[in-house]
Amino acid sequence: MSLVSDHERDGTDVLVVGGGAGGLTTATHAARRGAKVLLVSAGPLGGDCTHTGCVPSKTLLAAAAEGASFDEALSRVHRTVARIAATEDERTLARAGIGVVRGRAHLLGDGAIDVDGHVLRSRHIVLATGATAALPPIPGLEAIGALTNTTVFERRPRPDRLAVVGGGAIGCELAQAFARLGTSVTVLEGADRLLPGEDPAASSMVTAALEADGVRVLTGTRVESASRQDGVACLHLGNGEDVPADEVLVATGRRPLSEGLGLEALGVEVDEGRHIVVDRTCATDVPGLWAVGDVTQWGGFTHVAGNMGFVAAVNITKRHRWQPSRKVERRVVPRVVFTSPEVAQVGMTESEAADVGGRVAEVRLDDVDRALTEGRTGGFVKLIAGPRPVLGTLGGGRILGATIVAPRAGELIGEVGLAMKTHMFTGRLAQTMHAYPTWSMALQQAATQFFFTTHGAGARPASASPTGPLPTVDATRRRSQTPPAPAGTPTA
Repeated sequence: MSLVSDHERDGTDVLVVGGGAGGLTTATHAARRGAKVLLVSAGPLGGDCTHTGCVPSKTLLAAAAEGASFDEALSRVHRTVARIAATEDERTLARAGIGVVRGRAHLLGDGAIDVDGHVLRSRHIVLATGATAALPPIPGLEAIGALTNTTVFERRPRPDRLAVVGGGAIGCELAQAFARLGTSVTVLEGADRLLPGEDPAASSMVTAALEADGVRVLTGTRVESASRQDGVACLHLGNGEDVPADEVLVATGRRPLSEGLGLEALGVEVDEGRHIVVDRTCATDVPGLWAVGDVTQWGGFTHVAGNMGFVAAVNITKRHRWQPSRKVERRVVPRVVFTSPEVAQVGMTESEAADVGGRVAEVRLDDVDRALTEGRTGGFVKLIAGPRPVLGTLGGGRILGATIVAPRAGELIGEVGLAMKTHMFTGRLAQTMHAYPTWSMALQQAATQFFFTTHGAGARPASASPTGPLPTVDATRRRSQTPPAPAGTPTA
């Protein structure tokens, strides 16, 4: 008898709707904790991250950076997706004790769902249906066949000209990748700078990097309409300019896949954007109904979806009511823009830290020996600390956040996240021995600024309106004019 039939015959403890990062994590951890789990998926297992998001985009970026041709890059994308998808397929889930049903689910209430006419029941239902790319309401955009991250990786000839609508993380990453693969790229962003949610200095450096790769950047630009004639797409801007392109890629946002689930009939709370509202345990306001990942108000990142899936699985399978519930970690959520250089951020930004008396230590990469050895000095580490309750700034206070622009910023940000998670004194990070010469020494150098002046710089009060990047100064001259770092280390 098939695994699915066994589940249907014996009953299911957990029904997971959605096979992306959130759903797979929920199902896996619930099964490990002894639950009978059935996963319902209308799309390919692995979801957006594996097939149309993180995996293909980062593969394309890597291939472009290595000088691959467009066809070689796309082939590498599809090989990588296939390899990772093979670790998330039905056979793999079956070995973990998880049954899989293909189809679309609709909530019926009282622990039941309809999957294409077949009713399944469970004590707990977890909605993990994710999100998809959303097209803005620009006349003609849909008619011209605009691409999104769900379609841009399909095999096709390389476009000679690509217009990217949206200067957020996805837009910047794909713009740089296509430019390095030989396409003429124009990025159009309605805000006054790229990456408007990031530190202004980070935005400036990414803009400079894209322009160095030949990308034309238009900020403060509104696209009024779109048309296509004789195979050429054209974006009509609010300033009267027309931007012609062979293809148009839209990267302006995503919408949750919450329609058609039957939420209204059950009275499930959703926000204005149609995200399912959950508390920090991942429970909805309907008993026995949970939600994780991008379909909720806290989605947006694969790692958040995974964390929510783990939290939901633990809370669903706890054996005693008196056991404390797990809660989603909202204070320490890292994010990374995988351009070159990368931009990574966790915790408070400088402007947010200004409201709580935060202080900022900033190290330019031209004061970091590893950056000098590799000739990649365009970037910085900005570490933010603030006073502790009662203890104030003793031991340098506590770490509140960081913004890093560097070739390996995404790897560096984890150390800051750990420091925040463990409520570490800033002095502990300054005291921790880092191997020389490494990129991570920049974190130690920044933490040291809360105690000493190094390379002519020390910690300063956080600004509510931080400016752009520090002016470029010759690294050799700066280092020769400043005293060496103290031999001792700060005591926390």
